[in-house]
Order: sequence, then C-alpha cells, then structure tokens
Amino acid sequence: MLETNREVIMRAENISMVFPGTRALDNVSYNVYKGAVNVIIGENGAGKSTLMKILSGVYSPTQGKLFLHEKPITINSITEAAECGIGMVHQELALSENLSVADNIFLGREKQRGIHPIDRKTQYEVAASVMKRLKQDIDPNELVANLKVGQKQLVEIAKSLVYEVDILILDEPTSALSSKEIEILFDVIRDLTAQGVSIIYISHRLEELMEIGTYITILRDGKFQCEASVKDISVPWIVREMLGNDPVTNFLPENREFGIKIFEAANITLINESEHKLVDDASFYVREGEIVGIYGLMGAGRTELFECILGEQHYSGKFYLNGKIINNKIPTSDRIKMGIGLVPEDRKQSGIFPVSSVANNLTISSLWKRLSGLTISENNEKEAVNHIICDLSIKVSSADVEIQALSGGNQQKVVIGRSLLTEPKLLLLDEPTRGIDVGAKGDVFEMMVRLSNQGIGILFSTSDLKEIMAVSDRVLVMSNGKITADISRKETTEADLVLASAQGF
Repeated sequence: MLETNREVIMRAENISMVFPGTRALDNVSYNVYKGAVNVIIGENGAGKSTLMKILSGVYSPTQGKLFLHEKPITINSITEAAECGIGMVHQELALSENLSVADNIFLGREKQRGIHPIDRKTQYEVAASVMKRLKQDIDPNELVANLKVGQKQLVEIAKSLVYEVDILILDEPTSALSSKEIEILFDVIRDLTAQGVSIIYISHRLEELMEIGTYITILRDGKFQCEASVKDISVPWIVREMLGNDPVTNFLPENREFGIKIFEAANITLINESEHKLVDDASFYVREGEIVGIYGLMGAGRTELFECILGEQHYSGKFYLNGKIINNKIPTSDRIKMGIGLVPEDRKQSGIFPVSSVANNLTISSLWKRLSGLTISENNEKEAVNHIICDLSIKVSSADVEIQALSGGNQQKVVIGRSLLTEPKLLLLDEPTRGIDVGAKGDVFEMMVRLSNQGIGILFSTSDLKEIMAVSDRVLVMSNGKITADISRKETTEADLVLASAQGF
C-alpha cells in the first residue's frame, strides 16, 4: 500500500462506466496527488482514457463520485472541468494550422474589449506570458503550421495553462517527439509541478515513466490494480502488474509450414516535415502462408509503415514482392494489381462506403478483374460477391443491402473480402479487430489463419498483446519508428514484447 504525506487534490471513488455491451471501468478508485506527476498505465483497453475523459468532463460516470479538495463535485462538460482547474492535452493535437499561436490558444474563448470582437493585444500578451512560462521563444503571431511537432505539443499545453489549471492531464505527450523535445517537455513538467500543478501522465514508455513519474497507478481490464511510488518499483514490476496471468487463446495449429519469402522490406525510412523519423531503417520479410504481427503502441510507426508499403508516403529504401523491386514511382493502384491488399485501421473513415451496397463495397477495388471487353461483366461480379459472402460467412440478407446496416464485425469482413477479390499475395491488416465485439474478433482470427493456409502472406498490426500472441507466427515490435524485435511467437512472452516496445527512443 502506498504511504505518502502529500495532499490528494482530487480523487475518484468507485467509478464505473458502462457502454452498450461493455463495462469500460469497474469500481475504480483513483488518487491525484498535488504537485506530483501522477502516472497512469495499463494495456490497451484497460480503461485509462475512459477514466481521464470522466475527470476532464467528456463523460459522466455511470456510477461513483468525484472529489476536489475533499469536496464532492459533478463535472458534466469540458467547460465545467476547466472551471474546476482541470485541463487535458490529448494525444492527437487539436490545432488549426492556418491560425497563429495566440489564435489557437484562445480559439472559441477569445478575449474581447469594447466593441472589438477580439482583443488581439491582450491575447498576444497573455500568450507571450504563457510561452515564457513554458521556456519557449515562440512568437504568438507565428503560424502553427510553421512550428515543429514538439512546439505544437507545447502550444496545446499552453491552451490549458492560460486558465491557470491545477490539474493537467497529458495523454501520450511524447509519442511524436524527438529525444531533445522530450527533454524540453520534461523540464516544463518539472517546473509546473514545482509551481504546484498536478500532472496526470499517460504513457506506455516504461523507462520514460520511471524518469518523470512520482506516483504510478495501474489499471487492468477496467479495474484498479495497484498504486505505488515510482521510487519503490522497477520496470519488471510494472510489466508484471500490467499483464497478470490470464491465459492467451491460440488460434494457430501446430507444425505450421511456410513457403518462400514473398515480401521483403529493406532499410525503409520515412521522415516527416519536422525531420522526425516516423519509420526508421525498418527491414523485415514475410513468407508465403506466414502471419507476421507488428506490435507497437500508438505513434510507434506501424500505420506509417503500411502507408509506405502501399505507396501513400514518399520513403527511402526498397520493397520487394516476389523478388520484384517496388520503387517510389509505383502508385498505390499498381501495387494493388501487383498483389498487395490493405484493410485500413479506420474502417468507417477510409474502409467503407456507408450508403453503398455490400456488393459495391466488395468489388470496388477489383472491377478491373471483372472487365469483359470495355464493360464490367455483371455475372462475373455477382459470382465473386456470392463467393466471398459464403467464404467469409458474412451475415447479410442480400448483397444489395447498404453496408452501414451490418454489424461492425460483418463490415470488417466485407473490407477484408474486398482485398481478397484483388487476389493479393500480401495482405496488410491494420488493427483488424478495432471496434468489433469479442465473437467477431475470433471470426477474424480464424479467417486470417484460413487465408494463410491458402499461401497468402499476412502482415497485421495491433497494440493488443493478447491478439499478437493469439494469431502471429512471428512478431515484429516497433517503437519510435524502429523495429526493436523480430522473433518467433513461440520464443517470446508478453513481458518481452512490452519491454521491446519501450526501446528505441
């Protein structure tokens, strides 16, 4: 049990949060200590983000109470949270690139003077003062688009500090920062805690937590697991408490056999406009009939690597498919025709055409295979659609039904089926089970194994350890753009993968 004389500025008591079909938080109690860095950690789906959204007014809990300075409070909105001195900086930056630093800081809550709609002089002065507090020499009139990623992160923090927050929630604040920018952020955090600000710090980077944290709270499967002083623990202790001893389901049969190397990546590097390496000299291979899982946390570079493979980013290095070089000049459409298929991470945003039929969603990427002269063969298209619906067990009354009428799991099967109709040699699956229920996850895993048995090489990414261990023949771990491990699933453990994911920065 944690022993401390430090004041608890805020606490959550017996908080539960229930969504349809899911209990995201189950009777969780949580302390926020004044003037300290309060680290909160847990596996993907442990409930960290849900708890933080309750503290910052995004959600109202299904059950439980919040206390501020030992007085009960109710927070029903972000505005009410701000009035209580609580601010949150989300991992995905919410800045308007075409506006100045000062305009971003005051966006939606502009200062006014007399008949003037915006008091730009006061906004400039306040923004300059906050930037000075953050030890940044950034002109408040500078366009955000001209700033580096680390500076943009600090502008997000400035948006909260303008209102003199007592509690500042930082969600994965270093996921896109360089080592130098992380040092600057840590200096800012130390200054803020010295001024009495309480920091809630969410991150998966274990060594980083050991450096900046004061106290640590671990959630597991939506429940409170433990609380401790960082000085009293170690990285292996964190891993042990995070993972527990739940058995992992294995979807792979014994004695799996693979063919030749069907796909290779050699020294792939992707650098963004801030000269940050999103993918850093990545090299690996996939064999015929092999399922290779890429484990990594948000910001590790998994999605960016997939974008390179599809030709959606301008990278350095080389890809090979069946021994043939795929260079930067080959567009995405030609890569698909060569035999690369993709099931994207965000199904609703970039995976489906919601008001179009299941049939149209299935065949849109392979119409070139249905040509009969200058027209599309309706019989060929219908046969292909019926074959995929049957083969993938897509539950739909008719192929003419709009895809948005299907469950999340069946929508995902349609997106996978679309890629299969292009007859891929390599199938890329980016977070293939996101947003679908447990039963549908099992269906997707069984489908992946069945497709691999047909000789298709499968490369899939996830931030869920149990998924990686359930269906991977071999595991690649990515951290900060680097591949930090390449190992057979039989020769590794969940703890090994967590430690590898904390390397590379």
